Order: sequence, then structure tokens, then C-alpha cells
Amino acid sequence: MRTGLLAELVAEFVGTMIILLFGAGVVSMVVLFGTGTPNEVVNGGYTNITLAWGLGVTLGVYVTGKISGGHLNPAVTLALAVFRGFSWAKVIPYSIAQSLGAMAGAAIVFFNYRLAFLQFDPNLEKTAGIFTTFPAFPQALSAGFFDQVLGTALLLFLIFAVTDERNQPVSGNLTPVIVGLIVVAIGMSFGKLHGYAINPARDIGPRIFTVLAGFRNNGLTDNTGVWWIPIVAPLAGGLVGAGCYDLLIRRWLPRE
Repeated sequence: MRTGLLAELVAEFVGTMIILLFGAGVVSMVVLFGTGTPNEVVNGGYTNITLAWGLGVTLGVYVTGKISGGHLNPAVTLALAVFRGFSWAKVIPYSIAQSLGAMAGAAIVFFNYRLAFLQFDPNLEKTAGIFTTFPAFPQALSAGFFDQVLGTALLLFLIFAVTDERNQPVSGNLTPVIVGLIVVAIGMSFGKLHGYAINPARDIGPRIFTVLAGFRNNGLTDNTGVWWIPIVAPLAGGLVGAGCYDLLIRRWLPRE
């Protein structure tokens, strides 16, 4: 069992790292390589950001699904423990592995684009948002909190729907594609109020990296106090979405 758990944790680490490689990578492409022209759309702009984050999720789940289930998100892991019998003993280890994988992905992206960072933001005082999320309205944190609850509720509601053997589960090996498209849709529809983390590991791992790398606007040590929202709100939202699916849909489905 130790070997099995180790393999699962390695898979969760690698899968979440893949998400951040594509996610933080695309934001780096959009943010760091503009010319400063007003209203300029750099490397596909926000559309590219939502597509690459979704593709990162798809590819991460494809890599890890057979080993760990491809959770890659503590909100998913917690919801599966509460509603689908996933082992509670694995919830914290999975969450730690996911967070460390996200941190590693952010570190690799920063190393890859370090020259661009030094040119665009030599004092590292305005680009931590490439790796982690911040509220659009810091004076009203409740807006970002609700946005994160809503986005993660949609994520878990829809993941439970497309993987429910009693409903209309995705056939073949296309589940990761559909999950990635769900992330794309959430990003396009609910992406700006708080950066649609919808995943505590995807946020806290890179945020800790930004602190270690010397970013000043990191949300953790800069006295803004925004770091907890992308942790607490997605965990709560995931439970809301999963619970709503079971209450509103699954209870009416035939058992055979």
C-alpha cells in the first residue's frame, strides 16, 4: 500500500505541475511580451489564457488518471472523500502533493522566462499574478469569495455529472477533454473577479513560490491578506457543487 500511495502522490505532483507549466506559461506569454501599445492583444490575450489552462488540465488528467484518478485539485479530492468514498487518509497527502507540484511548475516557468521577467519587472513588484490569483476588487473581498465558490461549485457539479456511471458518462478516454473544456468555460465566464483559481493547490503552491522568489506583490506577505480566498472558497464551493449534483440530479437517476 505504501508503494501504491507513493505512486499516486508522484502522479498528483506531476499532473498539477503540468497544469501550471501550461497555465503560468501562457500567462507569461501574454503579460511579458507586449509592446505597451494601448488595447494591445498579446499572443491571443485572455482567450489564449483560458484555452491553455484548460488544455493543461486535460493533459494533466491524461497523464495521471490511471494511477491517482487525476484529481490535481484539493477541492476535487475533498469532494470525492465526502460524496464518493475516497479515502480520508489520502486527502491531506494528495493536497500536499498537488500544492508542491503546482509550486514546481511555477518555478520552472519562472526559470524559463527569467530574462523576460527581469526586463518587464526587474524589481518583481507587479507580476506575481502570472503565477497566482488576486481580486479585481480588493476593497470588496466578498465578491471574489463568492466568485470562487460559484466557479468551483460549477466545476465539481459538472465533473460529477460527466463521470457518473448512472447518468451519461463520457465514453472512451475523452473524460479529460471534457473536464478541460469545463475549465475553459469557467475561465471564459467567471475568470476576472478573482482569477478563477478554482483549485487551492494551483494557487497556494505558486504563491509560496512567489514569496521565496522575492515577488513583492505576493498576497501572502504584502499585508493585503488575499491569500486565503482561493483556498477556502474553492473547498467550500466544491462541496456545494458536488452536494447539489447528488441532491438535484443523482438522486433521480436509475440505479441500474
